Amino acid sequence: MCGIAGFVGHGSLATLKHITQKLKHRGPDAEGFWYDTEQGIYLGHKRLSIIDIADGKQPMWTKDNKLGIIFNGEIYNYLELRKILIAKGYQFVTHHSDTEVLLHGYAEWGQELPNKLNGMWAFALYDRSKNVIFCSRDRFGKKPFFYTQQHNTFVFASELNAVVSHPNIQSNLSSLSLKKYFAYGYIPAPHSLYDKIYKLPAGHSLLYKVTENTFTITKYWDFLLEPFTTIPKQPELEWGEQLRELMDKAVQRRLMSDVPLGIFLSGGVDSSAIAAFASKHIDPANLNTFSIGFTEPDFDESIYADQVAKFLGTKHYPETLSLEKSKELLPKIISKLDEPMGDSSLLPTYLLCQHAKRKVTVALGGDGGDELFAGYDPFRALKWANLYDKLTPKPVHKAIQMLFAHLPVSHRNMSLDFKIKRTLRGLNHSPQFWCPVWMATLAPNELAELFQEPIELEEVYSEAIEQWESCQQTNLIDKTLQFYTKLYLQDDILVKTDRASMQVSLEARTPFLDIDLVNFVRKIPNEYKFRNGQTKYILKKALEPMLPNDIIYRKKKGFGVPIGKWFQQKELTFSSTSFSALNSTFIKEKINEHTQGKADQRAFLWNLWVLINNF
Repeated sequence: MCGIAGFVGHGSLATLKHITQKLKHRGPDAEGFWYDTEQGIYLGHKRLSIIDIADGKQPMWTKDNKLGIIFNGEIYNYLELRKILIAKGYQFVTHHSDTEVLLHGYAEWGQELPNKLNGMWAFALYDRSKNVIFCSRDRFGKKPFFYTQQHNTFVFASELNAVVSHPNIQSNLSSLSLKKYFAYGYIPAPHSLYDKIYKLPAGHSLLYKVTENTFTITKYWDFLLEPFTTIPKQPELEWGEQLRELMDKAVQRRLMSDVPLGIFLSGGVDSSAIAAFASKHIDPANLNTFSIGFTEPDFDESIYADQVAKFLGTKHYPETLSLEKSKELLPKIISKLDEPMGDSSLLPTYLLCQHAKRKVTVALGGDGGDELFAGYDPFRALKWANLYDKLTPKPVHKAIQMLFAHLPVSHRNMSLDFKIKRTLRGLNHSPQFWCPVWMATLAPNELAELFQEPIELEEVYSEAIEQWESCQQTNLIDKTLQFYTKLYLQDDILVKTDRASMQVSLEARTPFLDIDLVNFVRKIPNEYKFRNGQTKYILKKALEPMLPNDIIYRKKKGFGVPIGKWFQQKELTFSSTSFSALNSTFIKEKINEHTQGKADQRAFLWNLWVLINNF
């Protein structure tokens, strides 16, 4: 796990070292630089040593110096690929480096290489004979890759801050990205906070031609829901067994490490499953598990993590997050965030990573389970929302919305008034907008007020519309699954985990996103993911032989924090509410509404607070 940076064009070794230094938290163990002043090519690397500590230094070159690479990530099937390549006649210099597998893999398979990989990655590979740089990002975007081309200079890096630190690169705020930020709560790929600086989308590769100073982007993989047409007589038994086998292999692959390793354990079904499978391969007495609790009881689920740890017999390390601890950590976290994101669970995720880093360098977590198996509350709302939308005239809907707007505000985690108001807000629009508006920081009409100009929903929510329309299935469940898996997972959940873990130089691994497991799960029909009101139905059935039912079937709590209460009690405040692109009067109104208990504006205030303190 590392940080990568490089450029082609204007600059020097000093420039390269400057931008690479911005990534030091991603790779504190070692660094490496390579450059060719004649071609104007510069490659930099910061290393967090995980696999083949002695021989895995980068940039890494083939023995003939024709191919060189800088790589951030882990390839979990590298030993299998290494055997294939050795059989084809390739000679390896390192003992067991997955980076060298990428070099020889490219020599053998060229731009088809990403399709051979099972893992997480962002890399840039320089092919001297063709004078091209081949860049790739993993299927779900677990590892970041930013790039830009300005003033005859092509720059790329693991983080936005590194890209904009190149002296030739301008960082002008993108008005559209800012609107998307307040619409989604994050900035979706390919956009970044700045004009002309982009994220390489998940499942895409970029080929840069050095001599021509041009590049092309290609999609090499896409998440497609292709349900089985034949259902076995006992799907819960047959598919459950296959799920257990695939999950076991996915976890086992991710236990590979030359440094200490542990498990993030919330006590929810996903992380509990990961811990249970890990305990089959590591003596539970030596298996480190880590959890976060809260001093606010409504947000605390540490009791469930303790229960799972005791059931499995792991070496468990709990930690408690208090308001004072949060206030102490927030400035540090936000200042290193690289790009604003409005997911407040970044805070406990960071603390969890910081806590785990005291004992281990690698941790496995449950990210991806909710998205693949329909684990979120909106799946429960779809049936009733669809019925309501068909039967309720718009004037009646407006009256109902106004009535429920008077419900008392509660700052409890996922409170009833919060769910009702959010659901009704989404139902102001057609179904393709339901999910993004339900999860939005502000309603569309409020976005228009904030920016003091009309808002085109099709432009602001273009990514959500694309996922809705490109889904090959016609039902609401599958279209919602695709939204969560291809958009929310990539641009919120995985970004949050990457930034939180990398700030403390910890590698986070996600077994649920193992490509073999994903390729099976995407073929399971949606009625076995969400069934009779039960989320993650087939996953929970598969886990019954491994975990207690009261863990598998307990109510989902979520990784929330009481930011609503903190803003209302003025534990979190704004040093300034002025931001040139935003309506300061609107902002002050929202702050007053929230502090006076008239409305719940927690999401907007948090997004604003992060932006002001990050930008």
